[in-house]
Amino acid sequence: MQKIPKAEYTAEFKEQAVKRVKEGRSVATVSKEMGLVEQTLRNWVKAFDAGTLNAAGAPKVTAEAMELSRLRAENVRLKREVEIPKKSDGVLRQGCAVKYAWIKARRDQFALNELCRVLQVSVSGYRAWKRGGRTARQGLTDAQLLALVQSIHAELKGAYGSPRMVRELRARGFSVSKTRLERLMREHGIRGRHKRRYKATTDSSHSRPVADNRLARDFTPSAPNQVWTSDITYLWTDEGWLYLAIVLDLFNREVVGWSLKPRLTTDLVTDALTMAWFRRRPSPGFIHHSDRGSQYASYAFQEKLTRYGMLCSMSRQGNCWDNAPTESWFNSFKHERVFGERFRTRDAMKATVFEYIEVFYNRRRLHSTLGYTSPVQYLKHWRTTQSPENPVA
Repeated sequence: MQKIPKAEYTAEFKEQAVKRVKEGRSVATVSKEMGLVEQTLRNWVKAFDAGTLNAAGAPKVTAEAMELSRLRAENVRLKREVEIPKKSDGVLRQGCAVKYAWIKARRDQFALNELCRVLQVSVSGYRAWKRGGRTARQGLTDAQLLALVQSIHAELKGAYGSPRMVRELRARGFSVSKTRLERLMREHGIRGRHKRRYKATTDSSHSRPVADNRLARDFTPSAPNQVWTSDITYLWTDEGWLYLAIVLDLFNREVVGWSLKPRLTTDLVTDALTMAWFRRRPSPGFIHHSDRGSQYASYAFQEKLTRYGMLCSMSRQGNCWDNAPTESWFNSFKHERVFGERFRTRDAMKATVFEYIEVFYNRRRLHSTLGYTSPVQYLKHWRTTQSPENPVA
């Protein structure tokens, strides 16, 4: 019997997870955000402190960098009481219901009693609001609703237009009509970031073998781990390019693997695939779809597909629509986090990619294809509905 290796994560994933701890978040909070076992993250933090976290060949963590991380964490802790009222200024004057919603959105960052104390509300009142008490049922005035929408719009970095915003509000306990919300957003110029047209970047000018299009634009598998799609995109920083490869499970549109590197090499796509396989450990025989790029046609990547028992599928030449869900993901990521922003360092871009994928997109972002639930929520609900006769994939 083949021995199953221990779970593995890319160096980028480990570094960014540890960075969130060093910035002042607890290990328990970050573990929950990332879907990690707490002890795993504690081991990464210890390895970081010892200077042994990075993969071979990566730059070592210096004593200066370690001290800077500790100072930043202490700075975050000391400034909490100052920063929380400052960020909420003007918004949290609108009433308890708005304050409770603001607290709920930040429960993974701060202790409940601390949030309630700073915002001058009671813990019991917050808990009653979460249970659907009188405060939650009370209607908001236009001014209160506008303040809440502005707060959520800033919190989510302008990612939501009115369809997702109305569902976000309802999920937070506020019954709001779509017509009223659209009017307020229109009158005050609040809108989601606009998407841009797709631009092809694939280099398929190579002599390596290519696979048939097994997927044939069937983007609706009936269970997880039946079809994964992959692609690469380019991200610019003042320090130069970064290249992001992702692996998407079409069933719940979750990014199950990703890799971010300064060079467009084969290990970019093999690392993303390795993360995905160790996370899901799928049974052999399912489809992996990509474009005809040289990285995906390389011997190293094809050998890894064979080792994992995956069936290779590739888009037709020059046809981006054969991999439309992955292209759509890149489009969403860029218009929600990248376009209009300046990234002075590669580290800044790495932090943005990590936060978007692991904290926001997979676990929080409402996906229209999934009935306005997040990918993780959708998969969790699907698993709870499976009977013994229909085992979970």
